Amino acid sequence: MTRNMLVGFDASEESYQAFDYALSMAASYKFPPEITVLSVVQRPGGLNLVDTGSLIEETTRDFKVQLKTLEEKAKAVNLRISTEVVMGCPARAIVNTAKEKDCQFIIVGRKRRSKISRLLFGSVSRHVASEANCTVIVCQKGSESGSKSIIPALAPDY
Repeated sequence: MTRNMLVGFDASEESYQAFDYALSMAASYKFPPEITVLSVVQRPGGLNLVDTGSLIEETTRDFKVQLKTLEEKAKAVNLRISTEVVMGCPARAIVNTAKEKDCQFIIVGRKRRSKISRLLFGSVSRHVASEANCTVIVCQKGSESGSKSIIPALAPDY
């Protein structure tokens, strides 16, 4: 059985942590899974006065450079990954791509935000964990001296 993994990557410290976790998890399998690293460019809202086209192009270019670094990191441990940059809502894009690729795992980072910030901006990791039809693993940086924790979300009923 081929296992597929999707890693949501936004270039944050937590998304690098999620990527590292995916690599270590993949390396533990006799037959490593296919890993897709997905970055989502979100159209800036409320910026009618600004040329959002050039902002989107620049963000896409930046993601592609960072994804090349991840490809090299995977290659160094004898794993291959595929990378994608898409435009849209990050949570929806992650869930839909995982569904399209028949992923068994989604691995994302979670930033610590205030309750007000979560209310205003939402939580990508929370939305992914509640909407995905596969196991979601959420990586976050702990509050105690930079410790790290892995929060496995509940696997859906099969």
